[in-house]
Amino acid sequence: MTIPNPDIVILPSLLAADFGNLEAAARKAEAAGADGLHLDIMDGHFVPNLSMGPDVVKMARRCVRIPLSVHLMMSRPDRFNFIERFIAAGADTLLIHIEAECNIPDSLLRIRAAGVKVGVTLNPDTPAEAIAQVVDAVDEVLCMSVHPGYGGQKFMPTVLAKIRQLALDARRRKQPLSLSVDGGIDLNTASQACRHGASVLIAGTSLFGAPDMAHAIREMRDAARAAYCQFKQEAQTPG
Repeated sequence: MTIPNPDIVILPSLLAADFGNLEAAARKAEAAGADGLHLDIMDGHFVPNLSMGPDVVKMARRCVRIPLSVHLMMSRPDRFNFIERFIAAGADTLLIHIEAECNIPDSLLRIRAAGVKVGVTLNPDTPAEAIAQVVDAVDEVLCMSVHPGYGGQKFMPTVLAKIRQLALDARRRKQPLSLSVDGGIDLNTASQACRHGASVLIAGTSLFGAPDMAHAIREMRDAARAAYCQFKQEAQTPG
């Protein structure tokens, strides 16, 4: 199973759902037209919070057909077969942080060898240059637009320049790179991010808190698509 490739991909983040009704929340996201589901795995060390484990990924894989994007917010994703366990649980994309305390290239190779999409994540204060040595080995780069650990935070506009830099660099290299953004994503900030080159939007509170998730996804997609078209036009303009 692979993530579809429309111009804009919207992934509701399960972190913002009711933890007492995660299966219903996953099904709701699928029924609302989400392109996939995003699951944040927090270890209580890399970030000051604990969230989910492989069993939640298994639950999501059992109850929905849309792809699962699993984001390991972990200091040592290389330990205890975490990579293999989350992939076996059902991840279609697995992302690790460039700031993690492990051999990043080796960990990315382990993900690739398991046959799923490979992603690397940058915290808000981490520059784009930090992934220069591994960007050619990944399918997706995730730019955090909040400091990871808790949902419902305010979008940090300082990440926009980094998103644009990564998007333009990928175009120059002709790399089919998915550029995603996570943190404080709503109708307005989704447009800002896509105007700078992001095409994958991870949104939690604004979608799971919407009175009508399907309408919220359609509205976000339309606004994001218009903004992304502007980015593509500018990127193709000489000079």
